[in-house]
This record gives sequence, C-alpha cells and structure tokens, in this order.
Amino acid sequence: MNQLIELDEITRRIFSIRGVKVMLDRDLAELYGVETKVLKQAVRRNIRRFPADFMFEMTYQEVANLRSQIVTSSWGGARYQPMAFTEQGVAMLSGVLNSDRAIDVNIQVMRAFVQLRHLVLHNAELKRELDAFRELTEERFQLVFTVLDQLVSDDGADDRRIGFIEHKPNRP
Repeated sequence: MNQLIELDEITRRIFSIRGVKVMLDRDLAELYGVETKVLKQAVRRNIRRFPADFMFEMTYQEVANLRSQIVTSSWGGARYQPMAFTEQGVAMLSGVLNSDRAIDVNIQVMRAFVQLRHLVLHNAELKRELDAFRELTEERFQLVFTVLDQLVSDDGADDRRIGFIEHKPNRP
C-alpha cells in the first residue's frame, strides 16, 4: 500500500487532552476525506461503539486551551463542541466509516500512535539512564568536594616542619 499521509502529518494532529493522546473530529474528517458533520453523524448513529474512553466531547475550556496550544486565533465557528477520539476510538472509526480510504488512513493513524508510544517509552528509558548517571556523578563529586573542604579547612593545626631536623646535644 502506498502511504497516503506522512506519519509526521498525522502526529502533528495528535494532542494531549485529559491526560490522553487524542485526535479531533475535524482532523480525522479531513484525513478521511469526509465532512466533519458526516463523521459526527456516523459516530452518533453508532454511539455504543464509542464509550467514554474511546471518544468524548471537549468542554469549552478544553477548546480554549487547545486553541492556545496550537496558536490559532479562530477555531472556524463550529456550533458544536469537537469530539476527541483516543487511539481505540480512531480504530473503531474504521468500522463506522466503511470506505477504502478510511481503512487506509486508519492504518496510518494507528502507526502514528504506535510511533508516539515508542518515542514516549524511549524518552522514559533515557530519563532513567540520565537520572542514574546524575546520581552516580553526584556521589563521586560529593566525595571530591568533601576531600577538598578538608584540605581547605585545615588551619595548619599540624605545624611540624618537614625535613631534617638537627638535634643539638645537651651540654653540661
């Protein structure tokens, strides 16, 4: 299969809302080549396929936050709150929007979600390694600083001279 859409194009449309990665109805509709209204109607006709952990409607506050996150001045005048689809919700859309393009786009979207998950896991592993390295380094430097502090704070308590000391015999 030829790649319809670049993975980077899809990953730019994945947002974090309510602590989960989601895609918005308008972005999915554009990728699928349908109107947002058609996508929403298909979802509403099959609402049992979309429990709260698959899809949710965003609040006005979430829309405002998202607007500032993607730095746009206008949302486009939508009358209804956008729907946000989790990875599982996007997968469910392929059954609701039964076209070849929808199936092909869904495959690409699933790959994008998997790619993001791998990046997050890789970053978590890298963070653990950096934390371990920082801890080891801090321990070693703490030892060096302790020794340096002892050397600097040595106030000459031991004023013995180093070298050959000539003892003169006691003469009566």
